[in-house]
Amino acid sequence: MNNEDIYVSLDIGTSGVRVIIGEMSGGSLKVIGVGNAPSTGLKKGAIVDIDETVRSIQQAVDQAERMVGLQVDQVIVGVNGNHIDMQACSGVVAVSSPDREIRNDDIERVMDAAQVLSIPPEREVIDVIPTQFIVDGLEGINDPRGMLGVRLELEGIIITGAKTALHNLLRCVEKAGLEVADICLQPLAAGTVALSKDEKSLGVALVDVGGGSTTISVFQNGMMQAMSVLAIGGDHITNDISVGLRTTTEEAERVKKEQGHAFIDEASDEVTFEMKTIGNENTEEYSQYEIAHIIEPRLEEILELVDDEVYKMGFSDLPGGYILTGGSVMVPGALELARDVLRHNVRMAVPDYIGVREPVYTTGIGLIEFAHRNVKMQGKETAASVSSTKNNEPEESTNQQKAPKQEKNPDDPGMKNKVKNFFKVFFE
Repeated sequence: MNNEDIYVSLDIGTSGVRVIIGEMSGGSLKVIGVGNAPSTGLKKGAIVDIDETVRSIQQAVDQAERMVGLQVDQVIVGVNGNHIDMQACSGVVAVSSPDREIRNDDIERVMDAAQVLSIPPEREVIDVIPTQFIVDGLEGINDPRGMLGVRLELEGIIITGAKTALHNLLRCVEKAGLEVADICLQPLAAGTVALSKDEKSLGVALVDVGGGSTTISVFQNGMMQAMSVLAIGGDHITNDISVGLRTTTEEAERVKKEQGHAFIDEASDEVTFEMKTIGNENTEEYSQYEIAHIIEPRLEEILELVDDEVYKMGFSDLPGGYILTGGSVMVPGALELARDVLRHNVRMAVPDYIGVREPVYTTGIGLIEFAHRNVKMQGKETAASVSSTKNNEPEESTNQQKAPKQEKNPDDPGMKNKVKNFFKVFFE
């Protein structure tokens, strides 16, 4: 197993932290490890307790490590939230090689040139996403490496985020004993897995309904045009069940996942179950039909807010419709309700990999796919650093493998510039 081909994604959500270890071979991904731990350190998508978040990260990483017998040192981290901003950018450089062949260092220089913008001091550059390269006036080039030219231009989107939110996220990863191999915008990453090329071209809204927030990202003309985050999600459904049936949050979450139904018209009155209530030693019996009367109104409200938000972003009709993903759309009937509320073509996005065939893992798989594409496009090293824990290697060997974590050179060209800046400004 080649460690350079192994990627580890870290998806920190309000209701859960998910870690996926994947091996890229011949351009295809094989999932070899999965970790999932409850998250209690976030509220509405924002970190409110660093120690709890660190504990959740460590639990998820440990679970994934035990599946494959590997020790994870670096992870690809997904970022999300209303503090994210996107704006157009461009850069131009002269091809440096004497033979005029465009190489990786030319790509790096034009990417750096595109970041020369006036950015407020409280914001940090997360990534630059190329939309096209231009070689000596020839437009529409996806990958110019190997081509001959004198002038190399880049047009793309620069993504920035609030320093405070990003540094808190990185602090959690660092305190969990991990390094950041790459930082990716979650909606962009999820789009690589959830959306087809035609859907991105025609126009589509990707709706990721999480525990504490719902992320809406609109793709058109092959790229993400806008995104928005609503502070409402599956936890609100759980809270409604807890209040309505006078039960604990844990019991309400269990009932939602195991017995819930989101579409009253298709819920069964014959499917019954017992549930504990607060202040009562005896259990109460409820039917799936009764639970649906609590779940449907709240999920319907979320979908109506999504529809309104897409309209506010300036998109009145998207030929590709809506694509649902995220843990909170796993409730039976969610797809049927979405089609009824949104009055458009709607489908569910589920990763097609063994062990992660659930919408909740879409972002985690997307982070690996997106980072792997960055390696190919930008020539950056983002493969995760892992070491074997199966062999009885001497302690000295293990320390040698972990030494780069302590002696990291901030000018190492293998690390992304944005990661270098984060650690240089915040951790050193």
